[in-house]
Amino acid sequence: MDNVQKVQIQLAKYNLADRYLELPTSSATVTLAAQAIGCGEDFITKTISLKLKDGPIVIAVKGTARIDNKKFKQYFKQRPVFLKPEEVEELTGHPIGGVCPFALKEEVKIYLDISVKQNPFSYPAAGAKNNAVKLTPHELEQITCGTWIDVCI
Repeated sequence: MDNVQKVQIQLAKYNLADRYLELPTSSATVTLAAQAIGCGEDFITKTISLKLKDGPIVIAVKGTARIDNKKFKQYFKQRPVFLKPEEVEELTGHPIGGVCPFALKEEVKIYLDISVKQNPFSYPAAGAKNNAVKLTPHELEQITCGTWIDVCI
Protein backbone atom coordinates (compact mmCIF):
# COMPACT_ATOMS: atom_id res chain seq x y z
CA MET A 1 0.00 0.00 0.00
CA ASP A 2 1.46 3.39 -0.94
CA ASN A 3 1.41 6.66 1.05
CA VAL A 4 -1.57 8.13 -0.78
CA GLN A 5 -3.66 5.01 -0.19
CA LYS A 6 -2.81 5.13 3.54
CA VAL A 7 -3.87 8.78 3.66
CA GLN A 8 -7.11 8.05 1.79
CA ILE A 9 -7.93 5.22 4.19
CA GLN A 10 -7.36 7.51 7.17
CA LEU A 11 -9.51 10.23 5.59
CA ALA A 12 -12.29 7.69 4.94
CA LYS A 13 -12.25 6.61 8.62
CA TYR A 14 -13.26 10.17 9.52
CA ASN A 15 -15.73 10.62 6.61
CA LEU A 16 -13.35 13.11 4.98
CA ALA A 17 -12.48 11.21 1.79
CA ASP A 18 -14.29 13.81 -0.32
CA ARG A 19 -11.81 16.49 0.90
CA TYR A 20 -8.87 14.83 -0.89
CA LEU A 21 -7.49 16.82 -3.84
CA GLU A 22 -5.19 15.44 -6.51
CA LEU A 23 -3.50 18.41 -8.13
CA PRO A 24 -2.37 18.78 -11.75
CA THR A 25 0.95 20.33 -10.70
CA SER A 26 3.45 20.00 -7.86
CA SER A 27 2.42 21.04 -4.36
CA ALA A 28 5.81 20.18 -2.85
CA THR A 29 6.36 23.66 -1.34
CA VAL A 30 4.02 26.15 0.30
CA THR A 31 4.26 28.46 -2.73
CA LEU A 32 3.61 25.67 -5.24
CA ALA A 33 0.72 24.29 -3.17
CA ALA A 34 -0.93 27.72 -2.91
CA GLN A 35 -0.59 28.20 -6.68
CA ALA A 36 -1.93 24.73 -7.48
CA ILE A 37 -4.93 25.12 -5.14
CA GLY A 38 -5.55 28.81 -5.87
CA CYS A 39 -5.30 30.15 -2.32
CA GLY A 40 -2.98 32.26 -0.19
CA GLU A 41 0.13 30.69 1.33
CA ASP A 42 -1.30 31.17 4.83
CA PHE A 43 -4.06 28.66 3.92
CA ILE A 44 -1.48 25.93 3.34
CA THR A 45 -0.52 23.78 6.30
CA LYS A 46 3.10 22.73 6.11
CA THR A 47 4.29 19.74 8.09
CA ILE A 48 7.73 20.20 9.58
CA SER A 49 9.71 17.00 10.26
CA LEU A 50 12.06 17.09 13.25
CA LYS A 51 14.04 14.78 15.47
CA LEU A 52 14.01 14.91 19.25
CA LYS A 53 16.15 12.87 21.63
CA ASP A 54 13.30 10.34 21.97
CA GLY A 55 12.41 10.10 18.27
CA PRO A 56 10.86 11.84 15.26
CA ILE A 57 8.04 14.35 15.44
CA VAL A 58 6.07 16.41 12.96
CA ILE A 59 4.54 19.80 13.59
CA ALA A 60 1.73 21.08 11.36
CA VAL A 61 1.99 24.87 11.05
CA LYS A 62 0.44 27.63 8.98
CA GLY A 63 2.24 27.96 5.64
CA THR A 64 3.68 31.39 6.42
CA ALA A 65 4.72 30.55 9.99
CA ARG A 66 8.25 29.74 11.17
CA ILE A 67 9.52 27.82 14.18
CA ASP A 68 10.48 30.15 17.02
CA ASN A 69 13.60 28.53 18.50
CA LYS A 70 12.99 30.06 21.93
CA LYS A 71 9.38 28.81 22.14
CA PHE A 72 10.40 25.41 20.78
CA LYS A 73 13.18 25.01 23.34
CA GLN A 74 10.89 26.18 26.14
CA TYR A 75 8.25 23.56 25.22
CA PHE A 76 10.45 20.60 24.26
CA LYS A 77 13.45 21.36 26.51
CA GLN A 78 15.80 20.95 23.53
CA ARG A 79 16.73 22.67 20.29
CA PRO A 80 14.87 21.81 17.07
CA VAL A 81 16.80 19.45 14.81
CA PHE A 82 15.33 19.15 11.33
CA LEU A 83 15.41 15.76 9.64
CA LYS A 84 18.00 15.43 6.90
CA PRO A 85 16.45 15.04 3.43
CA GLU A 86 17.51 11.39 3.25
CA GLU A 87 15.83 10.70 6.64
CA VAL A 88 12.41 12.21 5.94
CA GLU A 89 10.68 9.35 4.13
CA GLU A 90 12.43 6.68 6.19
CA LEU A 91 11.35 8.20 9.52
CA THR A 92 7.93 9.69 8.65
CA GLY A 93 6.70 7.35 5.93
CA HIS A 94 6.10 10.23 3.50
CA PRO A 95 8.34 11.77 0.83
CA ILE A 96 9.70 15.32 1.03
CA GLY A 97 7.02 17.60 -0.39
CA GLY A 98 4.28 15.18 0.62
CA VAL A 99 4.74 14.90 4.39
CA CYS A 100 1.41 15.31 6.13
CA PRO A 101 0.47 15.12 9.82
CA PHE A 102 -1.46 11.84 9.45
CA ALA A 103 -0.92 8.31 8.12
CA LEU A 104 2.60 8.47 9.58
CA LYS A 105 4.80 5.74 10.96
CA GLU A 106 3.61 4.78 14.47
CA GLU A 107 6.63 6.14 16.32
CA VAL A 108 6.15 9.69 14.98
CA LYS A 109 4.58 12.07 17.50
CA ILE A 110 2.22 14.65 16.01
CA TYR A 111 1.92 18.27 17.08
CA LEU A 112 -0.31 21.04 15.74
CA ASP A 113 0.81 24.63 16.09
CA ILE A 114 -1.91 27.10 17.05
CA SER A 115 -1.05 29.13 13.92
CA VAL A 116 -3.22 26.62 12.00
CA LYS A 117 -6.25 27.85 13.96
CA GLN A 118 -5.99 31.33 12.41
CA ASN A 119 -7.99 30.23 9.34
CA PRO A 120 -11.35 28.43 9.12
CA PHE A 121 -9.69 25.72 7.00
CA SER A 122 -6.32 24.88 5.48
CA TYR A 123 -4.65 22.46 3.11
CA PRO A 124 -2.01 20.04 4.39
CA ALA A 125 -0.26 17.69 1.96
CA ALA A 126 -1.70 14.21 1.62
CA GLY A 127 1.25 11.86 1.17
CA ALA A 128 2.54 12.90 -2.27
CA LYS A 129 4.08 15.90 -4.04
CA ASN A 130 0.88 16.73 -5.95
CA ASN A 131 -2.03 16.45 -3.54
CA ALA A 132 -3.67 18.06 -0.52
CA VAL A 133 -6.70 17.78 1.70
CA LYS A 134 -8.99 20.60 2.86
CA LEU A 135 -9.55 20.45 6.64
CA THR A 136 -10.80 22.68 9.42
CA PRO A 137 -8.56 22.95 12.51
CA HIS A 138 -11.00 20.71 14.39
CA GLU A 139 -10.93 18.06 11.64
CA LEU A 140 -7.13 18.24 11.57
CA GLU A 141 -7.08 17.61 15.32
CA GLN A 142 -9.50 14.68 14.98
CA ILE A 143 -7.67 12.92 12.16
CA THR A 144 -4.18 13.39 13.67
CA CYS A 145 -4.93 13.06 17.40
CA GLY A 146 -2.21 15.71 17.57
CA THR A 147 -1.28 17.90 20.53
CA TRP A 148 -1.83 21.65 20.15
CA ILE A 149 1.28 23.71 20.92
CA ASP A 150 2.53 27.27 20.39
CA VAL A 151 6.04 27.18 18.88
CA CYS A 152 5.82 29.46 15.84
CA ILE A 153 6.14 33.11 14.96
